[in-house]
Amino acid sequence: MKDDQPKQNPSALHVRKGVDGGHDGLPGTRSRGVDADGASGSSSPRRRQLSVQEYVDGVRSGDRVLLARAITLIESGSAEHRDLASEVLTALLPHRRPSVRVGITGVPGAGKSTLIESLGGALTADGHKVAVTAVDPSSSVTGGSILGDKTRMEKLAADPNAFIRPSPSGGTLGGVARKTRETVLLFEAAGYDVILVETVGVGQSEVLVRSMVDFFLLVLIAGAGDDLQGIKKGVVEIADAILINKADGAGTQAARRARAEFEHVLHYLRPATEGWRTRAFNTSARTGEGVEEFWQVVQKYVAVTRKSGIFAARRAEQERQWVRSLVQEGLDELFRNHPAIRDTLPALEEQVARGELPATAAAARLLAAFREGLKD
Repeated sequence: MKDDQPKQNPSALHVRKGVDGGHDGLPGTRSRGVDADGASGSSSPRRRQLSVQEYVDGVRSGDRVLLARAITLIESGSAEHRDLASEVLTALLPHRRPSVRVGITGVPGAGKSTLIESLGGALTADGHKVAVTAVDPSSSVTGGSILGDKTRMEKLAADPNAFIRPSPSGGTLGGVARKTRETVLLFEAAGYDVILVETVGVGQSEVLVRSMVDFFLLVLIAGAGDDLQGIKKGVVEIADAILINKADGAGTQAARRARAEFEHVLHYLRPATEGWRTRAFNTSARTGEGVEEFWQVVQKYVAVTRKSGIFAARRAEQERQWVRSLVQEGLDELFRNHPAIRDTLPALEEQVARGELPATAAAARLLAAFREGLKD
């Protein structure tokens, strides 16, 4: 090595220059701040903005590229795309296909993605169209998905009757992406009749998943320790079924014992859904054993709840909660962007952080400033 050449550190991380290309068929860019259709900061030629009708026709026809672009549009944080996204969703609303929405959560390492791939493959083989929105933790650097579910579900991702959309949680507590409900609507308009919502499974607010699905599944494994299974009583109480996964090989007996223990516990808990008894089951997502039997449980659940009216009543309440959450989100944005708050908030937060002002007093001042600002 010549003296004038820089020495290479063998432990250093080297990043190779990436290729120019877009996400979901959208414009290529090296800027992380770009929204749908290359609205800002793109280093590549800007892609033509699609019309509402083009989005609607593309989604309804099952065009996977246009479906992906429509999802990117609704996920955009740009005000420029908000009205367009709203028009697209409104136009697609009457075209939603009846579906079964299943929320899937569980401890990390329980095999949720393997289970989804096995279940999804069985469903598409049986004539269903399956869409998966896999809500990943968000990278603190890029804001994008970390886990990369398409790489963990290779077979299902290649299935023409399946569609997988990894979505960054955006820091939302519990790993529920801000736009998951809208994504589900797009899936249904595109003709997918089974929607699987996989969450991070951190156990902090999985109740949010319950508020957007019909059937809620908790996936666990035997021998992980009670402190890890934990998501514990709070999540167990809102589950419509518990799957003890990895019931194969040396883990078979432990999984069966765990299932029996949960069956005993569930006997004393109030069911998550009126008229339905929550049960525990064993599966091996790796071998596929018990997966089709689980789907039969879901089908029975749908039949029971539709007959009792619970299914329709829950869907209606979920739509109402959707409205409330959007109003809350809009009010929060309106509050934070108001000049009186922008000018006051940083100083008050700093005072609270230094212990010079109670949080209650800071909040009261901010709300007072906001109310006064609305009068102007």
